Amino acid sequence: MKSIFTASALLALSAPAFAGPYANIENNTQWIGIAEFEVGITEVHAGYELQPGEDVAIYIQAGPAFIHVEDVDTETEVSGKIGIVADISTNVELYGEVAFITEDQEFELDTLALGTKVGGTFRF
Repeated sequence: MKSIFTASALLALSAPAFAGPYANIENNTQWIGIAEFEVGITEVHAGYELQPGEDVAIYIQAGPAFIHVEDVDTETEVSGKIGIVADISTNVELYGEVAFITEDQEFELDTLALGTKVGGTFRF
């Protein structure tokens, strides 16, 4: 059950907005209705963004992830993401991201939670 909520939270993540090294602290929380807290993940990442072209940015970041589940002790895992953002025109931006979070702090492919995000932004 924790992996389902974790993967959902990972899909909500967004990319950094500038080139070079950066730090990113982000919290994603899931609620059922208005008053029922379900799970929260706070990620503390160090990252680096490259700009291989004028209209393209690639980023990678990783660090500890603190998972807060209702009525359960906070767990610490490792999370990270790699992504790309490309300006197709002055009004269209495409992006993609692959994110991961460990389970029991292990990097085994059969238990590693992965999430993807692909989308586009259209400005009017």
